[in-house]
Amino acid sequence: MKENSVSISPIINETTLKQNNKNFAVCWIKNEVDGIEINDVLHKNISNSIFFLDPKYQWKIFKNNSTKSSGYILYIADEVLNNPMLSNLHINEVRLFSSNEIPLLKLSPGIEKRTQAILEMIDELLGSNLNHKDQAILSLLNTFFVYCDGQCNIKSAIANNNAKTNIVYKFKKLVDQHVLNNHEVTYYAKQLNVSSKYLNECVQEVLNVSSKHIITEQLLMRSRHQLKFSTKSIKEISYELGFSSPDYFSYFFKNHTGITPSALRIN
Repeated sequence: MKENSVSISPIINETTLKQNNKNFAVCWIKNEVDGIEINDVLHKNISNSIFFLDPKYQWKIFKNNSTKSSGYILYIADEVLNNPMLSNLHINEVRLFSSNEIPLLKLSPGIEKRTQAILEMIDELLGSNLNHKDQAILSLLNTFFVYCDGQCNIKSAIANNNAKTNIVYKFKKLVDQHVLNNHEVTYYAKQLNVSSKYLNECVQEVLNVSSKHIITEQLLMRSRHQLKFSTKSIKEISYELGFSSPDYFSYFFKNHTGITPSALRIN
């Protein structure tokens, strides 16, 4: 993982402000919190809840003057959420909510201690120099979000979301399933029974990027993962990812990252 692609801090201060970064914020609010203000709207009665906040939101958390921690704030980069270990979780669907949709994800009773333990371990690992800590952090994030998937009202919240967002979510899910064999937007538009133009319009409106960018992002993420964590040759990886030749794969990778596949593997 890149430096600062995951960070965490306890909610201790009477007022906790959004940090100045472009990562998603996952706020687990445990107790003793008066409310969270998101884009000048105050939300109260939020104990034992999770807010999944897009980088575009401005927010701050208010609590009493107790010195005890009232939860944690996780900052997570988009590339981490798109990691193969995390990409299929329902929690990822929340990222597609439009600007007027800020879901309150209410945890079921009884998992507070488990949630706290997972986040404390992430906090401890981030401050360590242990070998393989990135894989350990990803594993803990996966466990945390599995609890969210199983215990929160995510599915019902997503069901109430708008039509364009649903198309974008279905598109991202199809890309995740078929990107090894299909790199073109037209394939996914056909699967969704919409035109390529309309699909791109939906993706642009919801995510502020093009449909092609989503496909490219998925290919790059899988490329990096294979180059870093597998012993397969670059030739094997290129064909596995659906490229016509190793040379074209190398061109694609360098064009989008600035370095060759072999250079990344050495680093």
